[in-house]
Amino acid sequence: MYQLVINNLSEQEFLNDFWQKKPLLIKQGFSHFQDPLDANELAGLAMEESIESRIITNNKNDWQTHQGPFEDFEQLTDTHSTLLVQAVDHWHPDAAQLLEPFRFIPNWRIDDLMISYSTPSGGVGPHLDQYDVFIIQGEGKRHWRVGLPDPTLKQFAQNKKLLQVEAFEAVIDCILEPGDILYIPPGCPHEGYAVENALNYSVGFRAPNQQDLLSSFADHIIDTESGQKRYTDHNLALRKSKGELTNLEVDKVKTLMASLLENDKLFKQWLGSTLSQPKHEMDLAPIEPPFTSEQISDDLSDEEAVFERLGGTRAIYQLLDDELLLSVNGENYAMPLTDLAAVELLTDNTEFKSSALNLTNPSLVFMQTFTILVNEGVLFNIEQG
Repeated sequence: MYQLVINNLSEQEFLNDFWQKKPLLIKQGFSHFQDPLDANELAGLAMEESIESRIITNNKNDWQTHQGPFEDFEQLTDTHSTLLVQAVDHWHPDAAQLLEPFRFIPNWRIDDLMISYSTPSGGVGPHLDQYDVFIIQGEGKRHWRVGLPDPTLKQFAQNKKLLQVEAFEAVIDCILEPGDILYIPPGCPHEGYAVENALNYSVGFRAPNQQDLLSSFADHIIDTESGQKRYTDHNLALRKSKGELTNLEVDKVKTLMASLLENDKLFKQWLGSTLSQPKHEMDLAPIEPPFTSEQISDDLSDEEAVFERLGGTRAIYQLLDDELLLSVNGENYAMPLTDLAAVELLTDNTEFKSSALNLTNPSLVFMQTFTILVNEGVLFNIEQG
């Protein structure tokens, strides 16, 4: 539906020269761009309890934030205001299509699609993010300034919910028109203000930090009742000072802890689960009564049947020594290595024909997992959906 053209660069050239290195203005990255929704539809999503949204206003440099869901939009004034809605790809299939051209970045790195609607002079102020983002200009125009990373740049919080930065020198200063795209790497200060009523689409990417990863791994160890091995010191010798914790003991504790990270199966099970976990709620509609594997097989017998993956679904896999580990929305499924082609089809595509899946000759284990995913509403037959 959307065809991305990155100036005169191939995808690999973009990754080599710009990804996580420097910002890039992509003029007419999407030619003849058509918005997948309008401001009214976005406002409708912002009224839903399960969807994260907020309105930001900046009248006379007085920055205010208002958290959704909203019953009315009186804070969305004719100027100096912005409505932002997170994870729209979870709830709006047409909008979710905007993620597809960016899937040359691995699945696990893609976060969500945030959409904003701004009235003239509306924005969120100068700030920086610790993740990569592509900002697509939809309806209207927006003035953007983007700088390079600067460790001396000071951050401040006039409003505690908005961490902004002081004035910065811009290396990109432009007005985006429909179909134009900005790529902004982590740590690059940027600010954008609507010139006229404007829609913007932000494709964000995950970048977990050490604290997040270690905290999640600790939770997994507790949940799986792993890490029960205790500290031992069979060769303890008398020492002059009873209060000293020796370097040898420090190293033994470090080794004890590191052995959990070096447990390849435990580590990969945790990693698959945590990296496939959606950050926001999903529009799941479990099947009642659930289908049997035989009924799913009947659906697959129709070679033209098309199965689609629910927007916001995270599907990744890992190769273990003796099996495949498929991870979907935080759940792990083990299956034979012979199912690699079927698993690739499931994780690499947001929709596929049953004929393509049948060609992979999936195992009974894969079909049982496939049935679970259909019954949970993660996969659905488009004709039946």
